[in-house]
Amino acid sequence: MEINTNEEKRSLSFVEQFVEEDLAEGKNGGRIQTRFPPEPNGYLHIGHAKAICMDFGVAERYNGICNLRFDDTNPSKENNEYVENILNDISWLGFKWGNIYYASDYFEKLWEFAVWLIKKGLAYVDEQTSEEIARQKGTPTEPGVASPYRNRPIEESLALFNQMNTPEAVEGSMVLRAKLDMANPNMHFRDPIMYRIIQTPHHRTGTKWHAYPMYDFAHGQSDYFEGVTHSICTLEFVPHRPLYDKFIDFLLEKETGAAPEQANYRPRQIEFNRLNLTYTMMSKRKLLALVEEKFVSGWDDPRMPTISGMRRRGYSPQSVRNFIDSIGYTKFDALNDMALLEASVREDLNKKALRVSAVLNPVKLVITNYPDGQTEEMEAINNPENEADGTHTITFSKNLWIERDDFMEDAPKKFFRMTPGKEVRLKNAYIVMCTGCTKDADGNIVEIQAEYDPTSKSGMEGANRKVKGTLHWVSADHCKQAEVRIYDRLFNVENPSADERDFRELLNPESLQILSNCYVEEYAAERQPGEYLQFQRIGYFMTDINSTADKLIFNKTVGLKDTWAKQAKNG
Repeated sequence: MEINTNEEKRSLSFVEQFVEEDLAEGKNGGRIQTRFPPEPNGYLHIGHAKAICMDFGVAERYNGICNLRFDDTNPSKENNEYVENILNDISWLGFKWGNIYYASDYFEKLWEFAVWLIKKGLAYVDEQTSEEIARQKGTPTEPGVASPYRNRPIEESLALFNQMNTPEAVEGSMVLRAKLDMANPNMHFRDPIMYRIIQTPHHRTGTKWHAYPMYDFAHGQSDYFEGVTHSICTLEFVPHRPLYDKFIDFLLEKETGAAPEQANYRPRQIEFNRLNLTYTMMSKRKLLALVEEKFVSGWDDPRMPTISGMRRRGYSPQSVRNFIDSIGYTKFDALNDMALLEASVREDLNKKALRVSAVLNPVKLVITNYPDGQTEEMEAINNPENEADGTHTITFSKNLWIERDDFMEDAPKKFFRMTPGKEVRLKNAYIVMCTGCTKDADGNIVEIQAEYDPTSKSGMEGANRKVKGTLHWVSADHCKQAEVRIYDRLFNVENPSADERDFRELLNPESLQILSNCYVEEYAAERQPGEYLQFQRIGYFMTDINSTADKLIFNKTVGLKDTWAKQAKNG
């Protein structure tokens, strides 16, 4: 097979090395086919993004196909909302699937295979409770105890298996188990459960089925039915691989009648490390609890590690892909620093974000010698990193808003912002000198006064004299009020997944700060969700999906500088 060389030279991951070995040996007729198999029981998170990049990336590199297969074998937790969001997330990341499949497409074939195993004496119906079955499993060093139903007659198991798939079947009353090896040191081989009863309508098949296959029984067979050559998954499936291969052996015997080693095709499972991030939880079950218990506003809350949350917050798909590529794929689990992800976001957004002016903690600045009622249109560069992005205009006037932190009445020597008696430049406009300030009865500064130098306008000939400070601003009469949402880490501990306390106790109560009295220039107010913005001197932002003309809302994506190291140091 021809390898796609339309990418920069880089070292191969160990997964790609395995793929190239299989190609060199001529396995599977030189085909490369992968799959991404999410269960539609929640929204995808950045851990899934790593698997997506691997599954689709291998197919792209070797001119193969990556199909999307929904592992919809548990109707009690799955629905079409999750299906639609998974499709959206993969597309947003920039990948295209070859075909869309569902595990439910194979329910008939899987049922037939299970019946074949029963008839071969390789499966039986067990009527014990789940607790009894668990007690009989043994330990890795002690063999398990055989079920009293292990040697029940084949015809009896067949009749009971059919009974499992009826509306009258009681959940938990019976399961179908493979008859393998109760003494095997690999616990997954100790007569694993293949089917269980679930009396919940399926989002695709309705009430046709009442017994559903377990993941270990459905997954490998689905790979085989589809023609998958490389079934790439995460490290927790390493102990499942022998069972994956065993079921494939049985299926090859059923389908071809030949010995497994004589088969021209079989899928190969390869495992890589999961993506773990500091101050982040990746468990879909716990993320679902955060949503249902309203600790967050939804799956796409910008504090969530979900792809939709990151998209809403303002992350770019390329920044996510660059981050995943930078940490690589290994056979060892690691905890990756959130600062690395944010650095990737910052680097990518610096290339694409439109520069706009916004003031988050405003104080009035009056240019006392500027003519009343006069305005000027100042030219602002949209993106200094990309000349093709052009410019826009921002209105200058007598009354401005500036950041409160940019003024200090009694400033230290190295304070290069606004203070009485010193000059600063207002970005894209004039040099001004602060002449004083006005306070209210409580001593709070409510207004700052300054005088401008009419000969110092940016771009004006001779206006390039140096001052040490440059401040951003917006015209008080030509701006829009906005709400700005500032996000912090969702959890207070570095590795919440490893903490034995209830994860709810680990939540950061200050993970969301809402600033309601902010001002943005009119050009910024016109930006839509999906447009990357840099609020100059502050950070990267994006218009929220709930923003309206009457109530502007912006989400802070990431600051201009790394703050994670400082947070970690301060605990």
